[in-house]
Amino acid sequence: MNYAQAVAWLDRQQMFKIKLGLASTRTLLAELGNPQERLRIIHIAGTNGKGSVGATLLALLSAGGYRTGFYSSPHLSSVRERFRIGRQWITQEDFARLITRLADLLADRPGPTYFELTTLLALLWFAEQHVEAVILETGMGGRLDATNVVTPLVAILTDISRDHEQHLGSTLSAIAGEKAGIIKPGVPTVFSGRAAEALPVIEARCRDLHSPLMLYGRDFDGTLDAEGTLEYQSPAGQSRTGLALALPGAHQAVNTSLALAAMEMVAPIFPISEQALREGLQQVRWPGRMELLHIVHQEKKLRLLLDGAHNEAGVAALTVALRHGFPRRQLVLVWGNMADKNMGAVLFELMAMAERILLTRAESQRSAAPSLLLTQLPPDLQAKSQCVEPVEQALAVAGVLAEADDLLCVAGSLYLVGRVRRLLVGETPA
Repeated sequence: MNYAQAVAWLDRQQMFKIKLGLASTRTLLAELGNPQERLRIIHIAGTNGKGSVGATLLALLSAGGYRTGFYSSPHLSSVRERFRIGRQWITQEDFARLITRLADLLADRPGPTYFELTTLLALLWFAEQHVEAVILETGMGGRLDATNVVTPLVAILTDISRDHEQHLGSTLSAIAGEKAGIIKPGVPTVFSGRAAEALPVIEARCRDLHSPLMLYGRDFDGTLDAEGTLEYQSPAGQSRTGLALALPGAHQAVNTSLALAAMEMVAPIFPISEQALREGLQQVRWPGRMELLHIVHQEKKLRLLLDGAHNEAGVAALTVALRHGFPRRQLVLVWGNMADKNMGAVLFELMAMAERILLTRAESQRSAAPSLLLTQLPPDLQAKSQCVEPVEQALAVAGVLAEADDLLCVAGSLYLVGRVRRLLVGETPA
């Protein structure tokens, strides 16, 4: 297959199906020679912050001179985003060749899901490319996630909150139990620990598996100072001040601290200098997550903020960021979420900050209908909202409504953000 054929084949493989379990992935990896066993892996699970932590680790390890792979999901504009070494995506040629290999392997047998296939591709490619370190991000949960076929150097658990409840459970303790599945015997665990209900679950799992637990706020810490730089206290007791961060938002103090603590756990294998650490933090890129773009619409220079904000915790983080940053005259919000998401009252707090709200959707299969979203809003929010489809038209209307000193914000799902980003900047690495 060529690249276009490979993308089309992959898209046909149960793209929106969720199948929890490891048997299929383990069987296929064995047939492929178990490439994961040749890799040194940092494994990340959690509800929010996985991508930011992974992107930070990628920048730190790359700045330290290590050839580092990063597997993440979902993608914004191109499936190739999911597989990168440093800042370089997998080439079209390598993608097509490896997808062809997987398709041949699966001939005449029931196929795995889209995510299982991309996980196989990632592990194959990283082993083939002889990367020195791999950052592996779970897709959903942890215990039964396709990535959970590895024994990592360290496991990282980011903030745990409610999401995917139909698959992971309706309580934080149940969800934490699923995330805790990536903890392995004797392997250190780094955890944000900010959800009180989740903490006992993670602590018990670590005790049972003799996994040393490094807990944010207890064993290490990080806060933003008045200048917006990070003050970090490491598990070994070392203090660092004035760490400039590339990613905006107060929540990045926690995410960056998790990455720094993990780096300390793997320092015997991947040591990096103080200079590389500071330079790496300034080189972190994570598109579509509080990403500020400057665009021109009808000869007007406008500022556009893109943020996935696809669950309650994400919307809360965006609300805080807009409340304390991104100065503007008024906010124009373009919003569209997936049909299975319940954002709660925090969404109304976000919308209350906007002068105009445009409800849209990236695609019809899983996105909530704008007209339905409108009926769910209280009267005061309905009065300043309108439904605009397709996304291109919503952007055009937003561009007319906004002036140079305003802020456009597109949020609600990574699918929507990806669609907008692809329209504005194309398929280009950050």
